[in-house]
Amino acid sequence: MELLPLVCLCLLSCSGETSAAGDGVKVVVEEDSDAVLPCSPSNKEDMTGKLFDWKKDGQKEVFMYDSGIHYNNGRPGQDELFKGRVSHFQDQLKNGNASIKIHNTKMADSGNYSCDFPRLQPRQTFNIELVVGQVLRDRTGENIPGAAPRPIINILKMTKDWILLQCEAHGSPPLTVEWKDRAGYTLDAEERKESERGGRSYITVKITVTKTDNYSCVATQKDISHQIAAVIPMHIQA
Repeated sequence: MELLPLVCLCLLSCSGETSAAGDGVKVVVEEDSDAVLPCSPSNKEDMTGKLFDWKKDGQKEVFMYDSGIHYNNGRPGQDELFKGRVSHFQDQLKNGNASIKIHNTKMADSGNYSCDFPRLQPRQTFNIELVVGQVLRDRTGENIPGAAPRPIINILKMTKDWILLQCEAHGSPPLTVEWKDRAGYTLDAEERKESERGGRSYITVKITVTKTDNYSCVATQKDISHQIAAVIPMHIQA
């Protein structure tokens, strides 16, 4: 009767940021962070003079270690996506730790990974799923085709009680444009016009503001994780 609590305690304390996913492990991180993919042979034997091979989706070479020779010290064959971005835990090999760390994760890193020990008897293979969460950010410097440039804000009319603002944005669809206040709350648009020309969306959004604040026009393209904003401070005299 005491076995179950002990097993549960081990699962909780050893899982860290991972969770069970079928017969493997699921690791969830945000884009641009580092991801540790855990792996050890069942008997935890010393891997210093052994071979282990990491692959993504069954074919892309992620990291291979063979008796001290690996992709970071001269071994060829690593997929271009992972060059210079994957490391192992050299000081923990003696404890059977064949885990790897993927640095500066990208959305494209999401997928199914396998950790294989082909020379062990019997051969052992472990499966790990990596999910890289989307981070919306300004990607105009990444030369992504169709990424929206910074929106243009115009003051159309101003009184002592209110100001009419207009925001113009364009980029490859799908594109959304919305107004936000300094606290980040989305404001109801007064008028919205949308058109499409040459494979690009052109959106104009008008809004009337009645209080002093910083107002942002935010253009978002979730499919390429791109978000860019223009900000205008407004002072209402009343």
